[in-house]
Amino acid sequence: MPTTRRHLLAGLAAASGALAGIRPAAAQTRWQMATAYPDGNFHTRNVRAFLEEVQSATGGKLQVQLQSNAALLPMNQIKRGVQTGQVQMGEILLSAYGNEDPFFELDSIPQLVTSYDDAKRLMRLSLPFIEARFSRQGLVPLFQVPWPPGGFYTNAPLTSVEQLRGTKLRTFNVMTNRFATLVGAAPTLVQQAELPQAFATGVVNVMVTSAQTGVDTQAWDYAKFFTPVGFTFTRNMVMVSRRAFETLSAEERKAVQEAAAKAETRGWAASAEAQRTQEAALATHGMTVARPSPELLAGLATVSRTMVDEWLTRSGEDGRKVIDAYRAG
Repeated sequence: MPTTRRHLLAGLAAASGALAGIRPAAAQTRWQMATAYPDGNFHTRNVRAFLEEVQSATGGKLQVQLQSNAALLPMNQIKRGVQTGQVQMGEILLSAYGNEDPFFELDSIPQLVTSYDDAKRLMRLSLPFIEARFSRQGLVPLFQVPWPPGGFYTNAPLTSVEQLRGTKLRTFNVMTNRFATLVGAAPTLVQQAELPQAFATGVVNVMVTSAQTGVDTQAWDYAKFFTPVGFTFTRNMVMVSRRAFETLSAEERKAVQEAAAKAETRGWAASAEAQRTQEAALATHGMTVARPSPELLAGLATVSRTMVDEWLTRSGEDGRKVIDAYRAG
């Protein structure tokens, strides 16, 4: 039977359809991810492990190149970078976006939680509200990992809140800024990478942050005392552009979410370990790691109650729901 033009076109169409069916399975997706933290930081190590698991679980179909240490975007531009498609994934300090939405400040209220168990419970209670906010911004939260609880870096022993009055206190989000004001200190916004210079030039002379940050910035070069008080368990959020996420196949999305769940569990354990090892590292380098006095803790608790009440006036009904559920146990 002779081959007609119609038969030929039909054959080409069939072959094209077959190839089209094969192409998505063989396609490779390459993304960029931005984080502001150095490679040695436990958050960064955890993110790298997460990305390796994603690549393995997808058979190499999804590959994500991590740009660490703010090499691609500074911290304050990462969230916007994911929203606009400049990068597909990013890691942020959630509480740094309190000016955008007061709800993001929740985990940075001092002394609201004082243990990892309480911090995890607060995270789970607040997650649905964060997901709703991120969804409206075209973002999908993947996992959250807390920083080790913070303490004060000073050059003299700190035994009461009153000693903070008149100091130049480094701040990094809305809540630390408000804390500084309430205790009579001068709040000064300083990014992590700029801390050594800020202390050296007298821009700040006190800060409250984790032992991990102290090690990352070699705090022994500019401070003598570290007083851990369980100040906050602020969380880093790893997120993905919803538009990019939805281009993945169902199997690939599942692989990302399963790897994210593992990363969250692994990250919480790493945070607790970092608290122990990094406090020891500060001591090894000559800093005094001091136990907080009852007077200092009582003063911090008083400030905390004020800050919770203030936050509730700004966070609306969603904030009240979370705090009531948290207090109910």
